[in-house]
Amino acid sequence: MTPSLKLGEFKVHTQSGQARRGTLQTAHGIIQTPVFMAVGTKATVKAMTPEELFSCGTQVVLGNTYHLHLRPGEKVIQNLGGLHQFMGWHGPILTDSGGFQVFSLSGLRKMSEEGVEFRSHLDGSKYFISPEKSMEIQMALGSDIIMAFDECLKYPATNEEIVRSMDLTYRWLLRSKEAMIRPESLLFGIVQGGLSREHRLRSMEQVTSVELPGYALGGFSVGEPIHLMHELLPEIVPHMPAAKPRYLMGVGTPMDLLLAIDAGIDMFDCVIPTRVARNGTLYTWRGKVSIKRNEFKEDPSPLDPECDCYTCANYSRAYLRHLFLSGEILGSRLNTLHNLHFYMKLMERSRAAIADGSWPTFRDDCLTRFIKQEKV
Repeated sequence: MTPSLKLGEFKVHTQSGQARRGTLQTAHGIIQTPVFMAVGTKATVKAMTPEELFSCGTQVVLGNTYHLHLRPGEKVIQNLGGLHQFMGWHGPILTDSGGFQVFSLSGLRKMSEEGVEFRSHLDGSKYFISPEKSMEIQMALGSDIIMAFDECLKYPATNEEIVRSMDLTYRWLLRSKEAMIRPESLLFGIVQGGLSREHRLRSMEQVTSVELPGYALGGFSVGEPIHLMHELLPEIVPHMPAAKPRYLMGVGTPMDLLLAIDAGIDMFDCVIPTRVARNGTLYTWRGKVSIKRNEFKEDPSPLDPECDCYTCANYSRAYLRHLFLSGEILGSRLNTLHNLHFYMKLMERSRAAIADGSWPTFRDDCLTRFIKQEKV
């Protein structure tokens, strides 16, 4: 049994190389790490009910500050009891700062020292988000983990752009901390710095000079060749504070997760498992499957014989193919349930392997399987 922790306390229980098995206490329960957090952009993980998320092992759900600010608005959610009550999810919730979404608007935004003015992608109306406004929105939502407002830089970027961006992110972090006054929420800072080891370590020095419950690596999965991230993580993650949770934002595939855990990362989020599920791509312990392929037309076997999820226990590959090709909503639901279960089981088995000392063997076995998956 995990001993009780104070709010915001993180404890590393066991370690294998750089891989860590830990626990983080939030206002809505303990998070077991390593953890993959399901992305619920608009107060819902697409195609899933909260009960289904819980049943497949989900511990944390993400909300999207930008989208919830635009619709229905944080005040509406606050008046309805907060984001937990609004979406019917009573476990921990992490909300991003809105920085990445504003970054993705490109021509619809105008940046300054004060913050970012942008036009809504919904109706073109003008909005302005500053560090203070981002904190205000996230506090109104009632998030357990709040991300500091940062600038997510495009790839590639010049040396001058990287330095300007990470310095601005640091100044915005100071303002975010001053504005974050909700005692039930944990504020995480975000390290930027592009793909330069030197800049990453400088940004890390800046961000970790501010005492916070946790720290994240942002600015990955923005178009860079993925092998560059894999090469950089082992060089920078060990320099992050050992006594605080380490969060790699927006990553990734099963192979990405294993390599990042091995480098010392504790927390992940990504839309990949839910997005590709809706497109008919499914992760299994025997390889990645494109369920639309003709070879599955009359296949009576379960999607993954090694999986105990609801989808694999009750339906055949032939049926899943039929649902997908017919455009049936049930296909998206069953596929998403499977992929999320697979990701959560991967995290559960990773935690167990780190705890019992079998991490190197487990890691190598999984990487052999996942490298094969990435080639499909």
